[in-house]
Amino acid sequence: SMAQTRGNALVQWLVATMFIITMLGGAKAVLLCDIESSKLSLCYAAVTGKHPPKPNAKCCQVNKHANLPCLCSYKSILLSVGINPANALALPSKCGLETPPECKGNLI
Repeated sequence: SMAQTRGNALVQWLVATMFIITMLGGAKAVLLCDIESSKLSLCYAAVTGKHPPKPNAKCCQVNKHANLPCLCSYKSILLSVGINPANALALPSKCGLETPPECKGNLI
């Protein structure tokens, strides 16, 4: 079912996020590219699916404080965790922010 697929994608995404965080400095590190891991979920709806909703104010707030070039360096793993890279890379501009050069060009 669709709901189950969505749930699985979220679990995969969280596992991947935790995996990255662990790789970057053990379980205590909760910052990924200057974003607290707990806040990444605020943008989840805006980066999944074919026609995602516009990112909300909370998601844009997260983007404002994020190290976007750093985030974009992870774009190759986005697909594997159920995130649409095109949606993810469109977030900064949808939030009225400058899209870094690292985030433009090849999405795969």
